[in-house]
Amino acid sequence: MKDSTKHLEDLTEIRSIMERSTRFLSLSGWSGILAGFIALIGTALAFLFLGNADLSIESLNAAQGVEKTLSNGVFLLVDAAVVLFLALLITIFFSFRKASRKGEKIWSPVTRRLLMHLSIPLITGALIVFILIMQGQYAQVAALTLIFYGLALVSAGKYTNQEIIWLGLVDILLGLAALVWPEYGLYFWAAGFGVLHLLYGITLYYKYDRQEG
Repeated sequence: MKDSTKHLEDLTEIRSIMERSTRFLSLSGWSGILAGFIALIGTALAFLFLGNADLSIESLNAAQGVEKTLSNGVFLLVDAAVVLFLALLITIFFSFRKASRKGEKIWSPVTRRLLMHLSIPLITGALIVFILIMQGQYAQVAALTLIFYGLALVSAGKYTNQEIIWLGLVDILLGLAALVWPEYGLYFWAAGFGVLHLLYGITLYYKYDRQEG
């Protein structure tokens, strides 16, 4: 019986070592929770700035004129960039703290692969959104940021906790919905970056963080 228990413990330890060598497991639930709150604050600021939740180009032009509509598009881009930047800072901080507590290195070949697969879709999406805004096609900012963010999470998911893949897939679906119904873009944006991140963070916390003490 003791040999069987020891054998099971050895297998568990081997599996843990293999996971740590191929996947980045220091993501913290708190980073997801705080990122969700930041996204909701960013959405609230967008509502206040725009004065209208309808992001369709016809609605913005009719209500405020083309020049004001351009400034609205630029504001949405900056708002999204600030939210993303703060969310990344929070993720890095909590990941570093969690890795330090577990005695693990945060910068490793796995981390580099994770960042590469995460950054390529994010940078591509940012450039596309910037180009569209410069061309005056800025009604789809919320949709495109959701789609490319979701693609980045799915791309990076194989190097970290699998929950991030589901988060990415739902964000992609919300982004596609925002393309079909741009007048509800901010609502989809709030759901994808705000509510979903809160749920994702809470899931990580109860599934991993709380068990680790």
